[in-house]
This record gives sequence, structure tokens and C-alpha cells, in this order.
Amino acid sequence: QVQLVESGGGLVQAGGSLRLSCAASGRTFSSYAMGWFRQAPGKEREFVAGISWSGGGIYYADSVKGRCTISRDNAKNTVYLQMNSLKPEDTAVYYCAADLSLRTMIAGPRYLEVWGQGTLVTVSS
Repeated sequence: QVQLVESGGGLVQAGGSLRLSCAASGRTFSSYAMGWFRQAPGKEREFVAGISWSGGGIYYADSVKGRCTISRDNAKNTVYLQMNSLKPEDTAVYYCAADLSLRTMIAGPRYLEVWGQGTLVTVSS
């Protein structure tokens, strides 16, 4: 099982960009599909983006499609989320997650067991 640590969050103005990183420990990182989720205050955790173990399968939530890019570097045990054209409604704690199945990842957070601690993204208007 992998352990996950997110970084890269912060305060940014609307229209700005951030790149989140999620570093994984463990030699089996390349076996896992990876995903990004977010949870805004008072709201449920929601899927943002997911990527298969090879990078060949990628999915985005409609709310971020065209503004976010998920990628991974298996040599560095790291998955990234590049976020552009940020909006105040993107403000949330962003979590990365790991699962052996990309389909399970996309199905929603309640099916996942491996999570990072989260990194806060705040977008000011």
C-alpha cells in the first residue's frame, strides 16, 4: 500500500494557476490509478480528475474540464494536477487518492481507502 503526501496548495487570485503535487511512497506506485478530489466547506468530497496507472486513461469532472490537467511521473512516484483559470468556487481542500482500479476511482470517494492529508487551495475574487 502507498502513502500519499500532497503539496502545492495556497492562495491565488481568480484567473491564476497552481500546480498540486502528490508524492507517493512505496515501490508499487506504478500499479495504482491515481486521482484528485476536493472538499469545500460544508460540501461533500467530490471527484476532480483521475489517471490510470500508465497515464493512458484520464478523466475529469465537468466542472474542471478544460482548466485542469492531471499527469503522473512513475519514475518520481508523483502525480500532478495543473489548475488554470482558477475560480473562487475552486476553493477547497484537495486530496489525492490511490486505487488499483481507475473505474473505482471515478465511482466516488466512498469506495477509496488510500488518501493523502490534503492541501488547501484558496481562490480569491
